[in-house]
Amino acid sequence: MVRAGGILKLAALIFAFLLAVFLAFQLLEINLDFKLSNVISKSVPANEGSTKPVRYKCGLSKACPVGHFSFKMASGAASVVGPKICLEDKFLMSSVRNNVGRGINIALVNGRTGELNKTDFFDMWAGEVAPLIKFLREIEEGTVVMMASFDDPSTKLNDEARKLIADLGSSAISNLGFRDNWIFVGGKGIKTKSPFEQHIKNNAETNKFEGWPEVLEMEGCVPQRQD
Repeated sequence: MVRAGGILKLAALIFAFLLAVFLAFQLLEINLDFKLSNVISKSVPANEGSTKPVRYKCGLSKACPVGHFSFKMASGAASVVGPKICLEDKFLMSSVRNNVGRGINIALVNGRTGELNKTDFFDMWAGEVAPLIKFLREIEEGTVVMMASFDDPSTKLNDEARKLIADLGSSAISNLGFRDNWIFVGGKGIKTKSPFEQHIKNNAETNKFEGWPEVLEMEGCVPQRQD
């Protein structure tokens, strides 16, 4: 019995010794790994392999040339998410800013400085067209006009309102219908039709949402007024 007990004690000591050696080697290996990684990190330049992608104003895919304003905008999504209008990396209108609503959303921008003059929205379903007509008539020469639809932009539109918007450079306003999606950038005093316009019809066969077409998005560079 004594010999058996001694053998067990010896085995326990040997096991403890081997475990201690094993742990020591493990710690040594960890320390070596840490030191090696420190050496490697110090030898590699900080900016190598971690270059950030270039970001342009309003998240555009490329920078605008000198003498142009960067813009990006989106129509509303069904009757749930409001439109967004960004110019020179500043959101002029959005749900977050709490200045958008059903109908036609409009931002007026100084064509020389890019400063925001005014924003408003006009309910073309339950509202009246007269306030929109008054707003359009009062736009000053040289103003950049940015418009985006939300829900229904056209039910209350009449010929006078459509002509006033067409005079700002819109080509699609004459065909804008119930729950169509539409985004447009024009200007007071523009001599030609604007290249910045998108329009998609409300069509039950092609609508992305039930009762509404897909969201429209557009970006570009608006020439700064020089005169």
